Amino acid sequence: MSWTDERVETLKKLWQEGHSASQIAKTLGGVTRNAVIGKVHRLGLSGRAAPSQPARPLYKPARPSRPVAQPSHGSSHASPPPMRVSTPVVARPVVSQPIVPYVEEPGTATVLTLGAKMCKWPIGDPSSDSFSFCGRRSDDGTPYCVEHARVAYQPSQKAKKRDTGADLSRSLRRYL
Repeated sequence: MSWTDERVETLKKLWQEGHSASQIAKTLGGVTRNAVIGKVHRLGLSGRAAPSQPARPLYKPARPSRPVAQPSHGSSHASPPPMRVSTPVVARPVVSQPIVPYVEEPGTATVLTLGAKMCKWPIGDPSSDSFSFCGRRSDDGTPYCVEHARVAYQPSQKAKKRDTGADLSRSLRRYL
């Protein structure tokens, strides 16, 4: 397919009328939407009429209205629906503790002096010259000393709450 003068004129006319690139491609035939966009760009066409409307109108069926429940008056013993009574929530004032940032003292070990039984907790910015490691004795096969192990290893959420018989029966219900 080549862009003849006649096809270019048709393209310009349809573009100025506000047709989309897809509509123009269908009208011209044998050309894709992207080819139309590329040709419009190369021709430097800019000003367009109002954007075209879709070829088919969009139809959205109206949603059926929800039936409103009417209270039944047939029975003399019918009670009114229960009313929800809410108690007012009283906001407690938040007492905030001052946050004191903890500044770690420089460690005693560097990458070159760090041994197998030494705490490997990094202290400072790795890109600075003052970067070091804690260097205290590490215990229990962990890479950290007791203080840093408390920070590094938090107890799991399940270990924090007590297991009760109700929890066990609730989890077993899935399998019964």
